[in-house]
Amino acid sequence: MSQTSSSLEAHIRAALLGLAVGDALGVPVEFESRARRKADPVVSMRAYGTHNQPAGTWSDDASLTFCLAESLTKGYDLGDLSRRFINWYEHAYWTPHGRVFDIGVATAEAIRRLERGTPPLHAGGSDEYSNGNGSLMRILPLVFYTRNLPVAERLQQTREVSSPTHAHPRSVLACFIYLEVARQLLLGADRQVAFDEARHIVVAAIANEPALLAEQHRFHRILQQPHGEYEILPLAQYREDEISGSGYVLHTLEAALWGLLRYDTYAETVLAAVNLGDDTDTTGAVAGGLAGLYYGEQAIPPEWLQVLARRADIEDLAARLAAAVK
Repeated sequence: MSQTSSSLEAHIRAALLGLAVGDALGVPVEFESRARRKADPVVSMRAYGTHNQPAGTWSDDASLTFCLAESLTKGYDLGDLSRRFINWYEHAYWTPHGRVFDIGVATAEAIRRLERGTPPLHAGGSDEYSNGNGSLMRILPLVFYTRNLPVAERLQQTREVSSPTHAHPRSVLACFIYLEVARQLLLGADRQVAFDEARHIVVAAIANEPALLAEQHRFHRILQQPHGEYEILPLAQYREDEISGSGYVLHTLEAALWGLLRYDTYAETVLAAVNLGDDTDTTGAVAGGLAGLYYGEQAIPPEWLQVLARRADIEDLAARLAAAVK
């Protein structure tokens, strides 16, 4: 892939800002039901609400994304990444206002294990119930580091970067699918082409990975692989009431890809994600990262960017990451 450093930086900026804005849109209404969103849909940046934060405040989703991006400016080092996670949890590093106000249970437990000296590859939960969206929400910067690597190496590094908090193959596969779609968008593909190409790459890549292959049937909507009597529709054709906004990693991935394929602007995509209800900040962040990457920074409503916490710091981080991975 040939890509100028300026265009790479623009893509990284758009992805990081898009993710943070999607996160911030969801923060004030996190944990509220879809019925509540139907009655009072999010249409713009709000203040206070669930976490009593000012407008433009992002949560752990963006914080841990920025920890990964910051770590990658120094190279690929899981130990460094883990130390940054601990620094965020204990000392509010890369928080919007100097305080951690939201963290998932699995992520908190994993970071405590990292603090006690558990190696990063063994810190994340690996049981059936350790498949929240806590690694999916932060994985996006990895695509900029791995974009030119062979697919086997991309998969391996996805596994390694997910594992400090979420080591189960289902979480790893969700992250891998997400990053492969992001990579195709980074290459300039149309969103539907990006989705289709990523599916083919993923299916081929996991063919000799028994643990991941055993999870493939759970992703039948996304990978378009027949499974039993399930009806396989193009993902964008599923109705909103067939898409969940829960914190389960598969639901978050489906919701983000559904929004990307179904809607035609950055704003429509992230608002659709947030208005699914429940885990609104994470669904907004995961959808917002892809939508930012696809539509570009200019497509993010300026009034949303104007109130975004630490916008200048995010833009500086994007510039430093671009310089490190060019």
